[in-house]
Amino acid sequence: MAEIAQTRHPLSLRFRGFLPVVVDIETGGFNSRTDAILEIAATTLSMDDHGDLFIDETLSFHVEPFAGANLEPAALEFTGIDPLHPDRNAQPEFIVYDDLFKAIRAKVKQHHCNRAVLVGHNAHFDLGFLVAGAERCNIKRNPFHPFSVFDTATLAGLAFGHTVLARACQIAGIPFDNALAHNAAYDSEKTALLFCQIVNRWRELGGWQPLDLLDDEI
Repeated sequence: MAEIAQTRHPLSLRFRGFLPVVVDIETGGFNSRTDAILEIAATTLSMDDHGDLFIDETLSFHVEPFAGANLEPAALEFTGIDPLHPDRNAQPEFIVYDDLFKAIRAKVKQHHCNRAVLVGHNAHFDLGFLVAGAERCNIKRNPFHPFSVFDTATLAGLAFGHTVLARACQIAGIPFDNALAHNAAYDSEKTALLFCQIVNRWRELGGWQPLDLLDDEI
């Protein structure tokens, strides 16, 4: 039994079999049912033999607003996204979701996990849009847990006393350029760095250790 457990990827033992995937979604408003998804980025994570999380890769997509989607002028001004810009190279939602979910399922399998869990800054916002888009596209195999998340706004409030992403990164020593913010790939990677730092620091302080769950498996 010990031999079987030791062949599992260490990340599969860290979060109850969940693979954390950092997601950032830029939208045309706050209503996941009516407002457009404009950008989706997902940063996958991995873990070394010492139990430290690190960034694996980032998948990034520009998304065409679905038919009849609402686009709030205030939201577009806030993000700086022009949905009609010819150089956006946006793809329909169903293509984006198919490519994204296939990639995430492959990462789940690679890390010997059971499913993905969304990590985000104010994570339930991103999960709401992710789920609503998957339902519009009639996708049955959503690799993400339907309601559990890891919220870095909450974790940053605990670890650094601040819940705003830019400020939390600054306190954590992670460079953050406000001029590049509200780009899904940029925000996803900064959120991933913040999450990794908090999780890794917790281990350094004597929290979860790589052998803890391994011993339970033996």
